[in-house]
Amino acid sequence: MEIRPADAEDWPRIWPVLRETVQAGETYALDPAMSAEQGRALWMTEAPRATVVAVSERALLGTATMGPNRPGPGAHVGTASFLVSADARGHGVGRALATYVLDWHRRHLFRGIQFNAVVETNTAAVALWTSLGFTVVGTVPEAFRHPLHGYVGLHVMYLPLT
Repeated sequence: MEIRPADAEDWPRIWPVLRETVQAGETYALDPAMSAEQGRALWMTEAPRATVVAVSERALLGTATMGPNRPGPGAHVGTASFLVSADARGHGVGRALATYVLDWHRRHLFRGIQFNAVVETNTAAVALWTSLGFTVVGTVPEAFRHPLHGYVGLHVMYLPLT
């Protein structure tokens, strides 16, 4: 598996993974009717943000976008979003992307990483972030309407990098 910066040619492979994930409604608080143009504007970022893809031969395994969580006085704390294709889940792609993202934030001298909205029923993500040292600093109760579990909490998770 190779993790490299995403380019325009990657978008046609990223969009189906983003669309499927958003339409499932289990992990992202995004509009399921999001268009490809809206998805591209959200995912294909420019500096000071970055987008990467995890690929194996010609297959897209996953992707991540990263950068400052807030502008101005909050720009020293980063954030990131992750997608792993359905076929690649459970094979270490998420962990490899997470490690890349942590290293990227350290290289760019961020003081910490904050995830604003980790769905509490997304146990794989919560377990991954916890194993990498993130802590849940708070949970907004019933902030996410899950298609199977109803109203569930959104965790705010944080990892100091200093």
